[in-house]
Amino acid sequence: MSAASPRPRANRLAGEKSPYLLQHAANPVDWHPWGDEAIAKARREDKPIFLSIGYSTCHWCHVMERESFENAEIAAYLNAHFVPIKVDREERPDLDQLYMTATQAMTGGGGWPMSVWLNPRLEPFFCGTYFPPDDRGGRPGFLEMLRRIQRAWKESRGTLDEQAGRLARAVGSLVDEGDAPAAAPVSLPATAYRHFERSFDAAFGGFGGAPKFPRPVQFSFLFRYAAATGDGRARDMALLTLERMAHGGIRDQVGGGFHRYSVDAEWRVPHFEKMLFDNAQLLAAYCAAWQFTRQPIFEEVAREIAEYIRRDMTSPEGAFFSAEDADSEGHEGRFYAWRLEELREALGAEEARIVAERFACVAEGNFEDGRNVLHPAEEIEAVARRLGMPAAKVRNVVARAKPKLFAARARRARPLRDDKVIASWNGLMISGLATAGRAFGDTAFATMAARAAEFVLVRLRDPATGQLLRRWRDGEARGAAFLDDYAFLAAGLLDLFEASGEARWLEEARRLTAEQIEGFWDATRGGFFLARGDDPTLFVRPKSDYEGAEPSGNSVAALNLLRLAGLTGDEAYRARAEETLRAFGPRLERFPPAMPLMMCAVMDHLAPPRQVVVAAGADREQAETLWREVNRCFLPHTTLFGPNAPRPRALAGMKPVNGRSAVYVCRNFACHAPTTDPDQLLEALGAPPIPQRPLRFEPGSFMLPQ
Repeated sequence: MSAASPRPRANRLAGEKSPYLLQHAANPVDWHPWGDEAIAKARREDKPIFLSIGYSTCHWCHVMERESFENAEIAAYLNAHFVPIKVDREERPDLDQLYMTATQAMTGGGGWPMSVWLNPRLEPFFCGTYFPPDDRGGRPGFLEMLRRIQRAWKESRGTLDEQAGRLARAVGSLVDEGDAPAAAPVSLPATAYRHFERSFDAAFGGFGGAPKFPRPVQFSFLFRYAAATGDGRARDMALLTLERMAHGGIRDQVGGGFHRYSVDAEWRVPHFEKMLFDNAQLLAAYCAAWQFTRQPIFEEVAREIAEYIRRDMTSPEGAFFSAEDADSEGHEGRFYAWRLEELREALGAEEARIVAERFACVAEGNFEDGRNVLHPAEEIEAVARRLGMPAAKVRNVVARAKPKLFAARARRARPLRDDKVIASWNGLMISGLATAGRAFGDTAFATMAARAAEFVLVRLRDPATGQLLRRWRDGEARGAAFLDDYAFLAAGLLDLFEASGEARWLEEARRLTAEQIEGFWDATRGGFFLARGDDPTLFVRPKSDYEGAEPSGNSVAALNLLRLAGLTGDEAYRARAEETLRAFGPRLERFPPAMPLMMCAVMDHLAPPRQVVVAAGADREQAETLWREVNRCFLPHTTLFGPNAPRPRALAGMKPVNGRSAVYVCRNFACHAPTTDPDQLLEALGAPPIPQRPLRFEPGSFMLPQ
């Protein structure tokens, strides 16, 4: 279900559109949205601000709301002595980054809900995350913290203001570390790779221990590094991780798509929220894995992600919603987990027995309250041997069972869906779908991507200025767009251009990039700021220089600029990309794994520009066949021009061969002899070789059979 309308006795959040803010609109806390009214009140009454930042599908945000923000005593104290402000981090990533940097600087950690106390100058003087309502385990509860901070505000105001000033300066120094721009060393990608290699879990994939968060930018780096260097180990780290995730509970084995992260090292039990940005990037990663291997499991997972998005996360107009909650009926994972008797009710005793064996379900449950998270812990052949039946029968039973389980699950109370449309996350999904459309030769994916692109370009525009806006919900577009919105959307449009050959997507990407340069470029140090420079409430103008669950807007911008140079022949784009890379060179050298996608841009910049052109002859079907073969290959550092795509002047002379469609592979716009035979394309393209045996990973080993 979508976010419900606020109940009676609503506070100032009742007029907002954010599902997260509306969740708090009936709290007894006198919440304000971030804005002039709340800030003026704090200054007029000389009160500290309590700033709470979270998002609608955040489990611990729900917990703190139930325990503290719905507590009448806590609310009364908070209202009397503070100006409470609620912020949806997905609407205001600039505030989120700024105050998360402060929280991490003060506490050494961070997370959501984020709880920050500010002076009326909006400088933070005390930071934390979740607080229980009362004292627990030697730690003060939320009400006690409020009392202590109020006492310090009255008795030690000067000290708090000094602390706020120091913390604000520390945040400023972290955001702008003062390094002179410098080119990244040529050896830097190899250094980053060794960092990932040292932390790799060779048994279950992923990096580090539990909890395990997918970080899709790592897959992008590892696949590109493998293609650039021929290092099979880099490729196999990505492949093993994606394979283990596909066989874990982090993948929704019934409905498709991926949950946020795994609480264990084996990807078995997830934290159940589903995010658009995760699934968008994982869709692209599974497409790349399929292009590398042609193994059916990777295509199956990619198609499931796309179907989940089409079915559950797409608006009637074609835009993509943001997220689904982990909780339903007051319990995390209730919608997704199964008791054995529920399996028997849905499938019958015999099918349920086979499915329980296949998905590691037991009477006592592998999760909570006797419930099981479905995850295929071993190969079907092993399950079949244990059951004493042919593997084909097990496979058929499982295939028949999935739609039955889906239908049974659909009758349950569904987790809340955050149905706001965010420009940047739609850009990521447009990229993923366009990539899937090319890889699998399925125009339905490109059509989905095009509908979303049309929506964002038309609906998320300021009618007065024409500038891009951040979010749309319930008929309202609002909030100035950030760097990520421009960069991610432009990247999606470039992928859509390569998938379709339609010139309008390239032109829209160029227009967005021009607006991005005008509004966000750092003329002093290079690179792009996260926010425009016209917001006086930001005590520091943040610049994204780390990639976790989402890419950095600067990394995507650098890649876009390099791609635009290749697609248009305009070297001004390449010069701007070089300035961006120089701006982040010291950061990359200091901590290479911080920005894996910026490392991809470094590799793209170092590699000789390569172009692949399909010149269509009279045999249009042959041109499409050649184009499909090109798209089935993993080709980083390459600009693709399909049979319908406009080309820059330097490539305009690529013609069919004796009237027959042909593929030209060019480096630095110097082209080799054209190829007309699809069977010769793989060698001509220099694509990574396709393994000839099925993908199987043995425990403790992650090398792919050659």
